[in-house]
Amino acid sequence: MRCLGAKRLVSAERTPRQRQWRPQIYRKCTDTMWLFLFFLFWTGLMFITGYSVVAGATGRLLFGYDSFGNVCGKKNYPVEGAPLSGQDMTLKKHVFFMNSCSLEVKDGRLVSTTLCVSSCPEEQLHTLEEIQLFAKNNGSFLCVYNLNSANYTQNPHADSLCPRLPVPPSKSFPLFNRCIPQTPECYSLFASVLVNDVDTLHQILSGIMSGRDTILGLCFLSLGLSLAMVFTFRLITTLLVHTFIALVILGLLFVCGVLWWLYYDYTNDFSIALDTERENMTCLLGFAIVSTVLTAVLLVLIFVLRKRMKLAIELLWVTNKAISSSPFLLFQPLWTFAILIFFWVLWVAVLLSLGTAGAAQVIEGGQVEYKPLSGIWYMCWYHLIGLIWTSEFILACQQMTVAGAVVTSYFNRNKNDPPDGPILSSLSILFCYHQGTAVKGSFLITMVRIPRTILVYIYNTLKDKQRSTWARSVFRCCFCCVCYLDKCLRHLNQNAYTTTAINGTDFCTSAKDTLKLLSKNSSHFTSVNCFGNFIIFLGKVLVVCFTVFGGLMAFNYHRVLQVWAIPLLLVTFFAYLVAHSFLSVFDTVLDSLFLCFAVDLETNDGSSEKPYFMDQEFLSFVKRMNKLNNPRAQREENLRNEEGTELRPIVR
Repeated sequence: MRCLGAKRLVSAERTPRQRQWRPQIYRKCTDTMWLFLFFLFWTGLMFITGYSVVAGATGRLLFGYDSFGNVCGKKNYPVEGAPLSGQDMTLKKHVFFMNSCSLEVKDGRLVSTTLCVSSCPEEQLHTLEEIQLFAKNNGSFLCVYNLNSANYTQNPHADSLCPRLPVPPSKSFPLFNRCIPQTPECYSLFASVLVNDVDTLHQILSGIMSGRDTILGLCFLSLGLSLAMVFTFRLITTLLVHTFIALVILGLLFVCGVLWWLYYDYTNDFSIALDTERENMTCLLGFAIVSTVLTAVLLVLIFVLRKRMKLAIELLWVTNKAISSSPFLLFQPLWTFAILIFFWVLWVAVLLSLGTAGAAQVIEGGQVEYKPLSGIWYMCWYHLIGLIWTSEFILACQQMTVAGAVVTSYFNRNKNDPPDGPILSSLSILFCYHQGTAVKGSFLITMVRIPRTILVYIYNTLKDKQRSTWARSVFRCCFCCVCYLDKCLRHLNQNAYTTTAINGTDFCTSAKDTLKLLSKNSSHFTSVNCFGNFIIFLGKVLVVCFTVFGGLMAFNYHRVLQVWAIPLLLVTFFAYLVAHSFLSVFDTVLDSLFLCFAVDLETNDGSSEKPYFMDQEFLSFVKRMNKLNNPRAQREENLRNEEGTELRPIVR
């Protein structure tokens, strides 16, 4: 890595010209202090990771433990004051909850007894005799360890020492070896009590369990539709755009119609008696109203912007031409997602390991609980900041990679001979010179995301209180302001990254130069750029429409089983996230391309001494765009030409 004082000369120019646009002329390391701070921050994260491995009980997390401090599947050491601790559980690898259908939580901890067993009961057990027979046949004892299996039916205290009847059928979870009840009611109650959020999670888990295959199929459907939209934008034509707009309109109207039809069907179904069906009907009404409003807004926008359709097609042609020089740009979201998923899994593992870091303490009944160590909450907050900052840094690296590839292809004099490996070149420049800029930009986003997260937490805390309407309204306004600031800052960061790729300047200088340049040249491309982004947004809407329609048809067959509105909302969010991830490459390329165009106008005048970098096709597109955006200026120019024309007599 050459990021500590290194400089790179791209052309024959020996000294940098201060405060001038110099596309790919001079390169030096930028924001190195921020890179050093990020390194120190990650040193703290590595310390927390090491501490979680040493102090955290990963064995308790992965293999599970009983109420007496024994880790299942391991040979344990005794805990002073706990007579049932220190047992050899090598053959007992599964965690069994004695009252899995009615778990009890007191003062934030689970008070229901858990045991280590050799196998989970796969069939429902109705009596103590069946529990005794199960222990005899399988060698799996479901009662407390100090009760012999021969006394299951004779001991007068067997009701408190054995699981509550009937014992539901259960299976061991593949990773954590917990005996999970298989009936939908017990499963949802079991999981919701474990995370201490009974009401909301009961609906989510019960719906996910009853339709997990459908949810998985819809996720793959959204992925396939997103890939189809990417290839559609690559092969854009006039007919295809009109077909695409027609499909968006039909999809919006069709989804709205299906939602209102299902709501009408629910309201006229007099056999509805379950609470789940009533909740489905209420959620359908909310979905129908929201989708109708969104459809109306989008239809009005499509009607208003219909005259710019031809210009938008040319704009997408120009974008595709820029992408054709480095087609692997379309696959950048894949490796970004792979890195993000790897980091998120590691982050969750460290967080859970921190949660298990604690000292054993004997409580009543000879049971053992683990008290968290001091300072764990501060580590968790530090860990949360690391999650946001690192995730934003990974996304910033993707944006700088795409912007750098576009810049390399744009500022190339010989358009017939594109540069070799623009993506690899952009990555090398990023990692050698501009990691500090990506760190600084991602830190600014983090500083906005943290108050946003705190506001969400406070709003959820005040949501259930009756006398906090004014406070909730204030927090809602603050949340909207923070969201708007986050959106503006992200747009500024994207343009600053592109300017850094062009000019080799630090983040603040790039952001300042970007604002000046865009304010000077905003009349050239603001409206058509917005319309291009609107077309790309319609592509995301089309993916969501088809996914929601498939979900409505699939979930409607299970209307009497569970509440499926929340799983449908989760599928909708996932579909939009996938579509945004793939189609955001077009957004980034479009913004970078127009910023390069503005720099081209700033540094060149089209003469033989200073020719434009843009090709003739792009230049003609810009001229047509200016005529469309400035009809008044065009009319004044025509009027001046008419006034300067010499009048001649008419020859008969």
